[in-house]
Amino acid sequence: MKAVLPALARPLLEPRLPEGLDVAWFANHDEANAMVVDADIAWVDQQRPVWTAETVGRGNNLKWVSTIYAGLDSFPLDLLKAGGVTVTNGNGINAIAVAEYAVLGVLVAAKRFDEVVRIADRREWPTDAPGKIELFETTALIIGYGTIGQMIGERLEAFGVTVSGVTRSGRGGTLRPDQWQAGLGEYDWVILAAPSTDATKAMIGAEELAAMKNSAWLINIARGDMVDQEALIEALTKRRIAGAFLDTVSPEPLPPEHPLWSAPNTIHTMHLSGRSQTRMFMRAATLFLDNLDAFMAGRPMKNVVDLEAGY
Repeated sequence: MKAVLPALARPLLEPRLPEGLDVAWFANHDEANAMVVDADIAWVDQQRPVWTAETVGRGNNLKWVSTIYAGLDSFPLDLLKAGGVTVTNGNGINAIAVAEYAVLGVLVAAKRFDEVVRIADRREWPTDAPGKIELFETTALIIGYGTIGQMIGERLEAFGVTVSGVTRSGRGGTLRPDQWQAGLGEYDWVILAAPSTDATKAMIGAEELAAMKNSAWLINIARGDMVDQEALIEALTKRRIAGAFLDTVSPEPLPPEHPLWSAPNTIHTMHLSGRSQTRMFMRAATLFLDNLDAFMAGRPMKNVVDLEAGY
């Protein structure tokens, strides 16, 4: 049994690996591509998801692919499904950091802390505050009320925000995908936290943006392809919504000349939400080792992806 694993995680993994497992440690993209060809197990996450997807696609003998990513929109899911490959994702590894970032987005937007920083950079002393929204008694719609979505909701409720969640099944009193659009104009914060699938692509388009309050903010910590960016730029330019806090965009990295950079009242955080922590690799290593024990013993593993649904 051969496994290809990241050299960065070697100190965390090697002491607990089972005897007899043939391990190749990759340090760069070319090494990962070469090593994965005959591997049975692959944890080949790299700086860019498209690199990871390319490496995974080169595996001819894969039985299990482990990834720290929660969203697998760049992965060759059809190829993996056809090969009967088990895929486990990193759902939960970055949940706390991403949830905190979403709350950060709401707070920054409410108090316009981005403008406060710019005022301070100019060494000015204003007589008025650029942002005056109190979170207390505002309302939030969280589209994607899974692990991260629920964490966001719990944290916002502590500020006195009334939270509504959207799930595929409508479980626990949440809204179903066919229900949330009708009440979109009721919310002050529209937060995207759903996995990226064919069903979620461009789910926020011109119609949805027009239905939002003109005082509402869009907060995206999910995937950039969930938003029709041309429609968003138009809505921001024409002040149809108050603003957008975007941790994710499409494409990534966003080209310097892209008009979304300069759209009015837009705050970019360059997909740093999941990276804003120090425990990611430790959590990922623990999850991998737990799943490796289960895989070798033929027991059910954690975070197994439904390749039909894409998450």
